[in-house]
Amino acid sequence: VLAGIKCSGSGKAVKAEHTEGYKKTAKVYFCCPNCPKAFAGNTAKFAAKANQQLYATGQATAVKCPLTGKDINAAQKVTINGKATAFCCGGCKGKVTKAEDKITLVFADAAFAKGFKVVVEKK
Repeated sequence: VLAGIKCSGSGKAVKAEHTEGYKKTAKVYFCCPNCPKAFAGNTAKFAAKANQQLYATGQATAVKCPLTGKDINAAQKVTINGKATAFCCGGCKGKVTKAEDKITLVFADAAFAKGFKVVVEKK
């Protein structure tokens, strides 16, 4: 699950033993023991990358277009950090494709709340 996942702080490969709880039931993975401390001290700074990591690790699922909140069309996909993300239409797909910072556009807190749902593990 963690293969190819990058640290929200450093951008390096993550290690399973370095985590921080996030969005009540999820956790964000980091590369070292220092990054979780930085994340906890300023979650907003790292939110877009952390949200993208939740999606990439299967802790969040896409439920609507993160740009518009409309139903997603599986044919309108853009791959972001190795994970395909679907949008409602060609217009949104085009906007994301052209964006210099796709992660912030698609996974900033407002867009994440519109388009994704954190999966709650059943106990």
